[in-house]
Amino acid sequence: MPVAPSIDLNSDLGESYGQWTMGDDAAILPLVSSANVACGFHAGSPAGILETLRAAQRLGVNVGAHVSYPDLVGFGRRNMDIASDELTADVIYQIGALQGLATAAGTRVRYVKPHGALYNTIAHDKHQAMAVIAGLRAVDASLSLVALAGSALIEWAQDAGIHTVAEAFADRAYHRDGTLVSRREPGAVIHDANEVAERVVRMIIDGGVMSIEGEFTAIHADSICVHGDSPGAVEMTRQIRQRLDAEGIVVRGFKQGA
Repeated sequence: MPVAPSIDLNSDLGESYGQWTMGDDAAILPLVSSANVACGFHAGSPAGILETLRAAQRLGVNVGAHVSYPDLVGFGRRNMDIASDELTADVIYQIGALQGLATAAGTRVRYVKPHGALYNTIAHDKHQAMAVIAGLRAVDASLSLVALAGSALIEWAQDAGIHTVAEAFADRAYHRDGTLVSRREPGAVIHDANEVAERVVRMIIDGGVMSIEGEFTAIHADSICVHGDSPGAVEMTRQIRQRLDAEGIVVRGFKQGA
């Protein structure tokens, strides 16, 4: 009997800060299998992070540390030239903080996913990539690293003995070379829920999507991200789940590292 295809569906959560609300974690969590939880450097306050972790634990959703540059004002989307030892320490600090809160919530951190500008930079910048990898290894080398599908980071992490998870984005446009279209460019973020759901299905069944240049672009993904802070994120994620269920595609957490 053929095995049903499966995919991990993740979302960036825990990003509210005090009285300021970002996204709707309570509505998104029942629809995903992994939660990339902010660690306080780009977003997230301790009480809000703890609330998200408790909800993830109740729903059986995997938890990952969404580590970032220290950039609350810029939401972690500004590039930073940081010394390697400082970046490594920042990563250690963020993972450790989330581990403490996760323990209090009755769950544990299973993976690391860099956020924003850090995510994009280390996809191709080996200097900063190795600093992030060093931070992960210093805390727990069994943690998986979520990285942009097709990026050099995947090979660098694997060479360092880190289990990697190739990630694609449901609501982001791609260039023909597999890189993401910059958010500063028109059409970089796709807002139509039906179109996004169709793209996710095509990623899984066809192994790729149409690039912004109009060419099919192959993408091998173990996990697909839906941004929790996007307008209409809840409805978008709900439609993705409905389409995946209709196609017989199982949503479940990715295989963990060794």
